[in-house]
Amino acid sequence: MVTNFGIGTLGPRPALGYIANRLDRAVTRRDDDAALKHDCEHPQAVSYVIGGELVVLKPGEPCDPLFTLREARALGPVRETVFLGLAGAAPRFGVGLDPDAVERLKARNDLRVSDLRSIAVQGMVEADHLPPLAEAKALLGWHARHRFCPNCGAPTALSQAGWRRDCSSCRAEHFPRTDPVVIMLAISGERCVLGRSRRFAPTMWSCLAGFGEPGESIEEAVRREVLEEVGIACGRVRYFASQPWPFPSSIMIGCHAEALSEKIVIDREELEDARWFDREELALMLNRQHPDGLTAPPPVAIAHHIIRSYVEDGPDVVR
Repeated sequence: MVTNFGIGTLGPRPALGYIANRLDRAVTRRDDDAALKHDCEHPQAVSYVIGGELVVLKPGEPCDPLFTLREARALGPVRETVFLGLAGAAPRFGVGLDPDAVERLKARNDLRVSDLRSIAVQGMVEADHLPPLAEAKALLGWHARHRFCPNCGAPTALSQAGWRRDCSSCRAEHFPRTDPVVIMLAISGERCVLGRSRRFAPTMWSCLAGFGEPGESIEEAVRREVLEEVGIACGRVRYFASQPWPFPSSIMIGCHAEALSEKIVIDREELEDARWFDREELALMLNRQHPDGLTAPPPVAIAHHIIRSYVEDGPDVVR
């Protein structure tokens, strides 16, 4: 049930970004050269075109992010082409261009070039395109960062349709990695802690977050990060949801945590500021009605949903 804090309801819950990928990843095709050749020649084969942080789109309302492989290759030098999966019978690929070439495409009137965050927040493409775009961006970004073997330093080569890189020297096989990040709301009854990073928009406050460490459970990572960033000890930790986050390649693990102390001690290396917020203030922030103009993260981010869940359901989210 949506809670009413005197400002109207929060309305229907918005969709979380980058999840619910409808592509069949068709894993068995990745090492089937004949099947991949057929996929590349398929009349319905299309691709997403990415260069660094930027995505190339065809203008429209909404924009069209799909290009034939021939169209994609004509846009600039191709670094990698990776197989993303099947949309029904239609193969979909990710084409990685040289980032400088994509920058130059901004001058063309028949194209639109933007970063994936802006595309998601502004709804520039149909929502079904966001998960495969995230898949393509994360995978192509991994290739850009792993051109040399971490074992011996020799160059590596793409294999398995983009889902592995092989070292020709020491024969090591390298697979795409996803870094786990815990993102959490520390709660004490009717209040919770939000923080501000220096890189945030001037009005935005959000959940605390940090990378999990080797040999650490999700619950342990949540408690450690909250203690490190704001000096608050936590007890119970409850998992909420997860979200792929292709900036560059993480999985956001959303949680609510029980705060056992109240005094905030800010780690200024990590945060610009942190403070307690009550649920009514959070509702105002979610609705963009806060008297001081303070805001919460947009619906595309899991932090928005973690905060909203607490606003609607109260302290029960951590019990």
